[in-house]
Amino acid sequence: MVGSTLALRSKMASPSTVQLASLSRRSLSTRSPIQAVRSAQYLRPSGLSQQTIPRTARRAYSDAAPSPAPSPKPRKRFRLLRWTWRLTLLAGVGLVGQLAYSIYDQRHPTEQFVPDPNKKTLVILGTGWGSVSLLKKLDTANYNVIVISPRNYFLFTPLLPSCTTGQVEHRSIMEPIRSILRHKKAHVKFYEADATKVDYEKRVVYISDDSEIKGEISHTEVPFDMLVMGVGAENATFGIKGVKEHSCFLKEVGDAQKIRKRIMDCVETAMFKDQTDEEVKRLLHMVVVGGGPTGVEFAGELQDFFEEDLKKWIPDIQKNFHVTLVEALPNVLPMFSKQLIDYTESTFKEEAITIRTKTMVKNVTDKYIEAEITKPDGSKEIERIPYGLLVWATGNAIRPIVRDLMSQLPAQKNSRRGLAVNEYLVVNGTENVWAVGDCAITNYAPTAQVASQEGAFLARLFNTMAKTDAVEKELGRLSRAQAEAKDEEERNKIFDEIRENQRQLRRTKQIGPFQYSHQGSLAYIGKERAVADISWLSGNIASGGTMTYLFWRSAYLSMCFSTRNRVLVALDWVKAKLFGRDVSRE
Repeated sequence: MVGSTLALRSKMASPSTVQLASLSRRSLSTRSPIQAVRSAQYLRPSGLSQQTIPRTARRAYSDAAPSPAPSPKPRKRFRLLRWTWRLTLLAGVGLVGQLAYSIYDQRHPTEQFVPDPNKKTLVILGTGWGSVSLLKKLDTANYNVIVISPRNYFLFTPLLPSCTTGQVEHRSIMEPIRSILRHKKAHVKFYEADATKVDYEKRVVYISDDSEIKGEISHTEVPFDMLVMGVGAENATFGIKGVKEHSCFLKEVGDAQKIRKRIMDCVETAMFKDQTDEEVKRLLHMVVVGGGPTGVEFAGELQDFFEEDLKKWIPDIQKNFHVTLVEALPNVLPMFSKQLIDYTESTFKEEAITIRTKTMVKNVTDKYIEAEITKPDGSKEIERIPYGLLVWATGNAIRPIVRDLMSQLPAQKNSRRGLAVNEYLVVNGTENVWAVGDCAITNYAPTAQVASQEGAFLARLFNTMAKTDAVEKELGRLSRAQAEAKDEEERNKIFDEIRENQRQLRRTKQIGPFQYSHQGSLAYIGKERAVADISWLSGNIASGGTMTYLFWRSAYLSMCFSTRNRVLVALDWVKAKLFGRDVSRE
């Protein structure tokens, strides 16, 4: 039966089937198992089943088929790019989160407590760099702090020249002083008033309300136990006739607004119908007196304003608009290295800004200045320089309240530029009066950087003094408790506490005198270029150009006192880049 079945199957196999089998065996002998099986599948007629494939092919495939090949590993560079992208994304999320938290924290201050009225009263005059730096780091729980200033905001002065041309709005560089005080642990009183006089013998500050709206009391006095003079300085005119009447200064927000309005006044008046050519040239001649950072930065900002905006919207002024920088010294930016001074002068020459060095102003009228010019051969002559806008950016002068305090102190009789202080910033001739910023005479230049470090030093000093007072009071209490101790064990225990407090007192009193750490000098010179003289390790790095300009922007942005200021300044820069500066008169 089996034999007949096999014979029947053999007869049923067609010749084509036999040929297919032999062809499959030959191809399998020369191909890989996978190719052999695939070939057999393609050659198999549609009517044949899997059973008709030769067993040798199936066995060879099952025995020789390798395991699935692993997927190729990504190259290292792609892996590095992927991790870089992940870290960048993570850093971006972290920065956004930090920004959101900072904004929330600034908008939601915590509750404050009123300090003990028996503690000392610390009066701080002014809201400039020194005073605000002191307030930022001072533990107000240790004192009854009172702040007195005619302005209720802190002004970021390094960006003030940018406000004159609309590159930055003035409110973007103003930080409300009450916002700073509201985030302190203990309550701080603030009076918006002018400090008119300090009576050192009576320990009293006399103040007056000079605002347009006054109450029933506009003059009063504030007693103090400790006093910090941070009132700054006035603009120095050197007694030159006509400077106060005809010049624009650049020290306050009102000065920047006045200059901005005066620029457009000169331009629009020059475009008035039937104006003479000579008068047009005078009106469009912008003169800056002072070759320090403020004068140089304003000259650069003003030339940028003309190149990028004014001449586009008012093409008629293109031939006559001109900026001149006047400096009495042989060169501008005397605090910078010779290399950077040369770079600044060459950049100004490229921008068509005229630099008049060795030129001393002698008289100022409403239409021209008279200046004494020193020629290369040493001879001197007087020249008239007509102008439409005159910006005075030279030096500091003593404020009346500082001069009055100096007259009360015999130790200050030889001082001419401000309050002479010792190494701890204590005003000479006093025990409880300190001075910071431009109103104090130190061995350092009167800059915002110096004032800020002086304020931070005073904060550490006052915090240390408060800790010292607390330890000394505790020592007095322990001494009395030791005298009243009932047994030897209790006396020894109190004695151990006394020794521990004495060690703490010695550590607390180990605060050294003020030492200024120069971080460097920066100045914008126009055309998206800046110069920087940066302290690095044991030397300085002098740099100038576009990359330095980017560093200048990032440095000033980081120096702003709050997240609010940083965001507003950055948005102003973007707005000015996209839409240009506003050429409206107001």
